[in-house]
Amino acid sequence: MNWEKQEGYTDIIYEKREGIAKLTINRPEKKNAYRDQTVADLEQAFADAWDDPATGTVILTGTGNSFCSGGDVSSRDTEKGKYKGAKFGGLGFIIHYIIRNIPKPVIAMVNGYAVGGGHVIASLCDLTIASEKAIFGQIGPRFGSFAIGFGAPYLAKLVGDKKAKEMWFLCRQYNAEQALQMGLINAVVPHEKLEEETVAWCKEIMEKSLTAIRALKYAVNRETDHLYGTERLGAAMLKMYYQSEEGKEGSRKFLEKKKPDYSQFWKNL
Repeated sequence: MNWEKQEGYTDIIYEKREGIAKLTINRPEKKNAYRDQTVADLEQAFADAWDDPATGTVILTGTGNSFCSGGDVSSRDTEKGKYKGAKFGGLGFIIHYIIRNIPKPVIAMVNGYAVGGGHVIASLCDLTIASEKAIFGQIGPRFGSFAIGFGAPYLAKLVGDKKAKEMWFLCRQYNAEQALQMGLINAVVPHEKLEEETVAWCKEIMEKSLTAIRALKYAVNRETDHLYGTERLGAAMLKMYYQSEEGKEGSRKFLEKKKPDYSQFWKNL
């Protein structure tokens, strides 16, 4: 059975098949970085999957060689200290909320780069299945950003404090096997088998009581629900940071493909 494409979306491809909704971020020229339109499309598609009685599970993925590379820096308004059109003070925060609260399992199907905000999204999905070609990592401190809501403390819950700090402080990248070993993902599969295996996991889940799974999802998430407050605080801090000269330095150098010089701001510590 082929995927049935749903119309009305600009930045994503939304499809359904055999009780599965698949949302694919479709901005390969930007490594699937999300902008306000991407978030609006994802919000609309997730809402449809949430309400659809024929949908039991959701897959989130990206086109090309990237899952998602986070917020599109070229859409960042450094003068106003926010992304253009960003909702709730942060571009991806509404997606974080939906993934954690939709009463159906969400599986991240990581086909390539899951970095920055995309790394946070993949981490927040209920399950994460990665291609052997997948790459994970954080880039915020390298180019004038950070994620102290779910991005840092939730990551520490998954991989431990030391590893989470390593990932954020050094901004290194990790392959799929390394991600599996640290507990960041659930499985690694051959690239050509990624969708087949992810669909198989969805079907296996849908053989179970989804009401029971919904309760279990919320029970597990309850232990980190307090991080919504931290995310709101982080959004306020990030807005101020983007307005600072240090934040602008990171944004400018990222767009110019140059290395930022942050040493000039050490005096502010």
